[in-house]
Amino acid sequence: MDLLVSPELTIPAAELQWRFSRSSGPGGQHVNTTDSRVALSWDVAGSAALSDDERARLLRRLKGRLVAGALVVTASEQRSQLRNREIALAKLAALVADALAPGPTARRRTKPTRGSNFRRLDAKKRRSATKQQRQKPPPG
Repeated sequence: MDLLVSPELTIPAAELQWRFSRSSGPGGQHVNTTDSRVALSWDVAGSAALSDDERARLLRRLKGRLVAGALVVTASEQRSQLRNREIALAKLAALVADALAPGPTARRRTKPTRGSNFRRLDAKKRRSATKQQRQKPPPG
């Protein structure tokens, strides 16, 4: 089953690697016998689903989460392996979509108004005068 990240990006199922292990948490004795914990990994660096720009953006924005160029997501919240698979797919899709989203537009710098500049300097003068009055008078 392919993973739909956005209308422009679909990760083929062949590029996703699943690993299953025993999960801790709720489930009683059932937990000791089933591999309900899911680890889903996707090789970002070697993916054919990405353009060069998308790959570069993902590698840059997710560099703290990548292990040898692969993005790994785990899920062990539920008792069911099937439900944990669905959660892992949703987590991976959300991470990739968030990393591919364009960043905020750069703020256009503006000059401070004449009034704000005057108020700032006036406040500095008042603060300076207050501190001058606190000093001991010079000897003489």
